[in-house]
Amino acid sequence: MRPRTLLCLLLLSAALFQAAPALSAQRAAAQPPVAGGAAPLTVTADDGHRLALWARVPPSPRGTILLLHGRTWSARPNFDLQVAGTPRSVLDALAYAGYAAYALDQRGYGASPRDASGWVTPERAVRDALAAAELIRSRHPGLAAPAVVGYSQGSLTTLLAAQQHPDAFSAIVLYGFPADVEVRRPQDPGAATPPRTATTAQAAASDFVVAGAASQAVIDAYVAQALAADPVRADWRSTEQFQFDPAQVRTPTLLLHGAADGYLRADALARLFTRLGTQDRRWVVLPDSDHAAHVENAQPAWIDAIVGFIERPRPVLEPAGRSAGP
Repeated sequence: MRPRTLLCLLLLSAALFQAAPALSAQRAAAQPPVAGGAAPLTVTADDGHRLALWARVPPSPRGTILLLHGRTWSARPNFDLQVAGTPRSVLDALAYAGYAAYALDQRGYGASPRDASGWVTPERAVRDALAAAELIRSRHPGLAAPAVVGYSQGSLTTLLAAQQHPDAFSAIVLYGFPADVEVRRPQDPGAATPPRTATTAQAAASDFVVAGAASQAVIDAYVAQALAADPVRADWRSTEQFQFDPAQVRTPTLLLHGAADGYLRADALARLFTRLGTQDRRWVVLPDSDHAAHVENAQPAWIDAIVGFIERPRPVLEPAGRSAGP
């Protein structure tokens, strides 16, 4: 077996994470009151466009987290899913864990209108995420910069932002990262006008592939809330701007995904993981889950993986010149 292939397999197998839900369950049991929910905050981007930012904030947060959704569905179905009798809101779970949690509707998604062009581009998405992070920092001046959890295509935006702006975030989570950092994308000028294609129930349910990973009630709620929030697909162009050089990333990085996520390839993830410029990195695989692990029964393990990474102990280096020993 080639050494590089062996390294990939070792990294993947060593990272397989049987995360117990105890930590999230203990924190959720206390359920401190949280603020936010009914109406979003407003983020003003650097071009003046206004974006919706959904929030859950506990009384004394220990940190802040920004959530970026994927290609098709906006923040609320992904991060504030409401299911009768079954807690599935990521915003609530993070707030119960002690974090001020924010989820951005990117332009053209959910409660954020399209801009005059009708298009989204990777560079535009990066600048919008930075604007959201800056608003979060202004609301919590005593805390570190937010950690950012990017989901699916949102993880591409997160990695690109971390490459370009190494001090913008305290940590990044690349969840369900669907690209190969070695592949260069072709020029993508887009159509003459945005297609504005209608979304479908079949597409909304397509990420739930592991039998028993979520109840039918959860799947039905996700489909209904996704279609209500995003009846028309947002339109992207210039996707060749998603060009990655992981060696530029100095921000602590968690690579996270479900074991049965069909959008991913282990060899591509290994290339990303091993080329990251930060030594402070972790790779976590959630068993019995897929591309929708964050709203499936794996959600407590998903939350624990993120909170555990943010709260990980870090070694303290001795001052230069101090000798070891007695």
